Amino acid sequence: MTPSRDISRLIEIMRALRTPETGCPWDLEQTFETIAPYTIEEAYEVAEAIQNGDMDELREELGDLLLQVVYHSRMAEEENSFEFSDVVEAVTTKMIRRHPHVFGDEEARATGMENGMWARIKAEERAEKSRRRAAMGLPEKQEHFLDSVPTAFPALTEADKLQRKASTVGFDWGAAGPVLEKIKEEFEELSDEVYADTPDRDKLEDELGDVLFAVANLARHLDISPEEALKRTNRKFRARFEHIERGANEEGRQLADLSLDEMEAYWQAAKKK
Repeated sequence: MTPSRDISRLIEIMRALRTPETGCPWDLEQTFETIAPYTIEEAYEVAEAIQNGDMDELREELGDLLLQVVYHSRMAEEENSFEFSDVVEAVTTKMIRRHPHVFGDEEARATGMENGMWARIKAEERAEKSRRRAAMGLPEKQEHFLDSVPTAFPALTEADKLQRKASTVGFDWGAAGPVLEKIKEEFEELSDEVYADTPDRDKLEDELGDVLFAVANLARHLDISPEEALKRTNRKFRARFEHIERGANEEGRQLADLSLDEMEAYWQAAKKK
């Protein structure tokens, strides 16, 4: 087997990896559920490569992400659901349908993207999905207002998008001040549970989730991405912890050899920088 610039070779490689008896034992054990976390991880690594401005890294990470698409498609083909070519057909169909001002007839291209056209296209797509479900004998899927926010988003991003969606129908505090008061209220409830004689883990998780949800709401009112704000703090934590690590190395010691007070001294020195 030799490398190739043709997508068919990647599909061929995946088929070989998933072939019983002669394939890779690890690849043969995988399912949609076990591979899904890797798919999400690869998408984040693509984003990191873009953030780093590293084109070589981006090329590699895009390949890893493409492999995930091929992997899921191969597993679907094995159970006679769909194959990679169906995925390509579905997305090309969607892109052409969603851009009539580019791919439509002469009149559509001349008119351009009219107001409300995007909503009409989405409504047509939902109607088509309903027809497909009916043809398969599946019950009509009940639509809810917040269904457009995927549950697979990172929790902070999901919280932000849920609140933005709800705010479009007036379910909103309207200003940052009341949200800040809400955070204080939620934090007090969390504190009560933390200091309870017998803290309940489920209640602790609920109260902590409420605090984080309220903080995400505050970020929205401050026009700050909660995900990016936390990322910024993560980078700051990395830099300061690396300062502690350098200090230990300069002393010829391991991190685990430092006392908490010594680590704190290095941490404070890093903050001053």
